[in-house]
Amino acid sequence: MSTEPNAHAIAESEPETPAGPGAFAETERLCAGLYGRPVVELTGVEKTYYKPDGSVMVQALRGVDLTIREGEYVAIMGASGSGKSTLMNMLGCLDRPSAGIYLLDGKNARDMDDESLSKFRGEKIGFVFQAFNLIPQLTVEENVEVPLFYQSKPAKERKSRSEKSLGLVGLGDRLDHRPRELSGGQQQRVAIARALVTDPVILMADEPTGNLDSKTGASILKLFEQLHAKGMTIIMVTHDDDIAEHCERIVRLRDGLVESDAMTALGRSRAEPNG
Repeated sequence: MSTEPNAHAIAESEPETPAGPGAFAETERLCAGLYGRPVVELTGVEKTYYKPDGSVMVQALRGVDLTIREGEYVAIMGASGSGKSTLMNMLGCLDRPSAGIYLLDGKNARDMDDESLSKFRGEKIGFVFQAFNLIPQLTVEENVEVPLFYQSKPAKERKSRSEKSLGLVGLGDRLDHRPRELSGGQQQRVAIARALVTDPVILMADEPTGNLDSKTGASILKLFEQLHAKGMTIIMVTHDDDIAEHCERIVRLRDGLVESDAMTALGRSRAEPNG
């Protein structure tokens, strides 16, 4: 996930007025009725990047309020310079707010020291990246075990959980293969298995079909839908409206603010199955 803000794009854009309380009340009402407890709660979150001399370079987030509940399937969208990447880094605990509160699974991520935050992130969030980020020297099974190794899990448990996770994504027969022996779609499935192996609260996907052809990308989206159907909370960043429509809710950013927050047709059909 990129951490570089598009300073020029934000500086040139006309500042927006933050949406007031209740601006997206209908979406909040539907989500509260459909899903479980809040697992992501952002209140007045700001992120400011500074130049070496201490002067402000860009204010990437300018007061974001956002709640995501257990079991949601949410797309985060926005043009270059909107604050989308900064928000994803914030949600993934890869960066900290300059101001405001971020509660992840009920705990304030901003107040943790680096070591505690890293451990908490590893337990609560599974990451799926566009580029797969697999280690070529390791087998498929060993790649999936990596997060558990850093959590100091015993070898027997690592192996058992890795095999189970790979089974979930349909790769139980590829344990001893190396990444280079797999197709792009299979490599992304390994990356998803690695993200799932820690039993995270949230699966966070950054353009997960960006390196795949349309047919393979469709199969990966189908897998996400299956995981969501089993109760997994998924947050996906994408620039593609067609991909976003596979989610049940779309949050759009502009100039460091939430511009819109609405249920998709899929989400509305779930909320009002007879409507």
